[in-house]
Amino acid sequence: MATLSARATDDSVGKIAEDPRCARGLESIDQNSGWVTEQQIRLTEIPAPEFNEVRRGEALKEIFAASGLKVRIDKTGNVIGELAGADASSVILLVAHLDTVFPADTDVHVKRDDSRLVAPGISDNGAGLAALVGLARALSESRVRTKKTIVLAGDVGEEGEGNLRGIRALVDGYGSRLAAVIAVDGPSTDYITTQGIASRRFEVNVTGPGGHSWSDFGAPNPITAVSRGIVLFSSKRVPDDPRSSFNFGVIEGGTSINSIPARVTVKVDLRSEDEDELGRLESSLREAMQAGVREELAAADAFSTALQLNVQSLGARPAGKLPGDSPLLATIRNVDSYLGNRSRLERSSTDANIPLWLGIPAVALGGGGKGGGSHSLEEWYDPSGRELGLKRLFLAAVALAGLQS
Repeated sequence: MATLSARATDDSVGKIAEDPRCARGLESIDQNSGWVTEQQIRLTEIPAPEFNEVRRGEALKEIFAASGLKVRIDKTGNVIGELAGADASSVILLVAHLDTVFPADTDVHVKRDDSRLVAPGISDNGAGLAALVGLARALSESRVRTKKTIVLAGDVGEEGEGNLRGIRALVDGYGSRLAAVIAVDGPSTDYITTQGIASRRFEVNVTGPGGHSWSDFGAPNPITAVSRGIVLFSSKRVPDDPRSSFNFGVIEGGTSINSIPARVTVKVDLRSEDEDELGRLESSLREAMQAGVREELAAADAFSTALQLNVQSLGARPAGKLPGDSPLLATIRNVDSYLGNRSRLERSSTDANIPLWLGIPAVALGGGGKGGGSHSLEEWYDPSGRELGLKRLFLAAVALAGLQS
């Protein structure tokens, strides 16, 4: 596997920033901040629900190509732009996800509210994609040449049921050439995500005979059975340490208000800092749903047809943690010190989960600016101060890749 042979010290980050080529790149960031915001709006207004990121990917490919990157789209749908280094066998990958949690018919037109831009997906992950776009232009205008190859990628399948398929394909494709991965997710510059939160996602299906709400009253109701299971599971204590969570995010079923449904589906997200605790949550979920079905059958007419329960996995995100003495972490810390940026270590579920799980040095960083309302229709982004995030990524990428003399 490609390695990071040394960390960038405070002094070396300063020397990198003072190099005439890098100085041009940093100046480019200051000059092109408005242009980056325009590209962010352009990309955000192209719907990109999970499994349908093609149009947004084509637009990103066009922007990458205009910045001089060697661009391709892989068979998974990832948009990959490469800035070749002297050593093609060692790669620094910066990746931001293309997809959003919103359906294709969601109104994604960007509205302005004073300094804020408001639209679904404008921050998560419009901010991350815009950061890659700004970084591509800064690298191009700096005319910097590095020892390692720098790869910028817009990947698919980070949200919802995508199961991190985009980053999985990138890691598989680059394999042992990956020296480090930076996932650019959201805007915030006050964190460094060094630990991936494990998650498991399930679809619970309950089926029954269905029927008329009056003439078949007393028949078992799949919606009621699932509701009983949800209440039972939700009443169980979830630990604070290790921090864990659950969410019943989607419920579907039934055909009309006066019909007993023949089928109901609920989708559940379970998360934990600890894989063993996640396993206990899964077992508890399965037991609660079985108990909910039993309770509903016990309350139904004695001769009612039984309900059928099926719990299907929709995907799993593995956990991983970057060692505290990693050269990657030290380099970012020193970039932050040079820029006067205060940051803390965080845990989250991002594209960084996959490389961390495989032992590849990885972190998640924000792209700059401010944002809020993630995954809501009122999601917002404020580009004020986005230059800090772009400079942070630029200096980290060049420091990790190594300047050619």
